[in-house]
Amino acid sequence: MLLETPYKEQDVVSIKLSTGDEIVGKLLSEDDKQIVLSKPLALTATQQGMGLVPFMFTVDQESKFPFNKDLILIVMKTEKEMSTNYIQSTTGLSLVK
Repeated sequence: MLLETPYKEQDVVSIKLSTGDEIVGKLLSEDDKQIVLSKPLALTATQQGMGLVPFMFTVDQESKFPFNKDLILIVMKTEKEMSTNYIQSTTGLSLVK
């Protein structure tokens, strides 16, 4: 029986923190203690629907962001539409659907 990995390095992933925050970012690495994301954005509700804002405003957005696994409830590969929105938000590239 083959087991399919739900996500891999360089995938856009969504993590749910024990605080209730949902974070979308590019997975750089993962080990037993932490998951490291690039350009993490927090999911937020806006008048137009769900939106993405910087997870932290006071740091260099090009930094590597290590998240302690003790504070993470779940990690999943981000669904296609939100992944496309994330890529457009962080790179400025418009992806053809």
